Amino acid sequence: MPQPVGLYALATASPPHELRQDDVVEAARVLFRDRFPNFERMAPVFQTAGIRTRQSVMPIEWFFEPRGWPERTQAYTEGALDLFQRAAQGALDEAGLTGAEVDVIVTVSSTGIATPTLEARAMERMGFRPDAARVPVFGLGCAGGATGLALAARLARAEPGCTVLFVTVELCTLAFRMDEPGKADIVATALFGDGAAACVLRAREGGLAQVTGMAEHTWPGTLDIMGWRVDPQGLGVIFARAIPPFAREHLRPAVDSMLASQGMVATDVDRFVCHPGGAKVIEALEGSLELGQGALDHERAVLAEHGNMSAPTVLYVLDRVLRASPPRRSVVTALGPGFTASTVTLEAA
Repeated sequence: MPQPVGLYALATASPPHELRQDDVVEAARVLFRDRFPNFERMAPVFQTAGIRTRQSVMPIEWFFEPRGWPERTQAYTEGALDLFQRAAQGALDEAGLTGAEVDVIVTVSSTGIATPTLEARAMERMGFRPDAARVPVFGLGCAGGATGLALAARLARAEPGCTVLFVTVELCTLAFRMDEPGKADIVATALFGDGAAACVLRAREGGLAQVTGMAEHTWPGTLDIMGWRVDPQGLGVIFARAIPPFAREHLRPAVDSMLASQGMVATDVDRFVCHPGGAKVIEALEGSLELGQGALDHERAVLAEHGNMSAPTVLYVLDRVLRASPPRRSVVTALGPGFTASTVTLEAA
């Protein structure tokens, strides 16, 4: 039997500036109406996205001026570091640990570039030991919450007795662009928020839940579905294909295959914990996984209150699921660039 890995703590952190969706759509109307003639045709996406509020590291006024790489990078470095520290400290406090007791730090972030990376910048603030291993990961996008949790569990299992801190921080709002806006930019403006989440894992029984399995599936020929493009003004969002119909058609066979690799079938799962990419994505997930309309209630609540924060979002959902009524067996699942589905199987401790 593989060494059990316990999820001992899970904490989230949101930035200070709250954006009401009604205010965002009016701001977008002012910013885009002369640059994107078909804005009014796209405007209903702000109402159908399933979002009431979101949080941002910068106030809404910051987005009214053109911003280039230097300003975006400064905002990312400062804002992400603050959220990293708050989420990480919350998880360590919940686990009853200090930074000096962390052996490995896994950092997942794809919405900005910082070298030295976030965990290095936080070393002295958090009291991490000089010999703590650092594992920064870039490029996982929305799948990063599930994939990062799986990576952290693998590292904990590989070195029994060590403590692994996993932190994911995404500042999606900083990708907002006024230059040459397209449909993907309008959709991103309606969906994206900022946030962070952190977990503590140890190779022992106990904790909030036990990590018992993990798996990934990458579909061939799907590199154009989701990602970033690198432009002179900053990162630009890529949504080349509609994600909801793809998820509805292709997710279930992939999930069945991933579960089969762990000796399970879908009916063995008490709760699928899904990344809520948007209201239509949630509906597609419920349909593909045959969950029944309205089953993904915590997903809808997180989306409504925080928007799509990319990687941390599924951990916000998991936090609610575990604190409400921990299921006997759950599967955390998220879709991200690649195009990849990532899953982590949890069982009640």
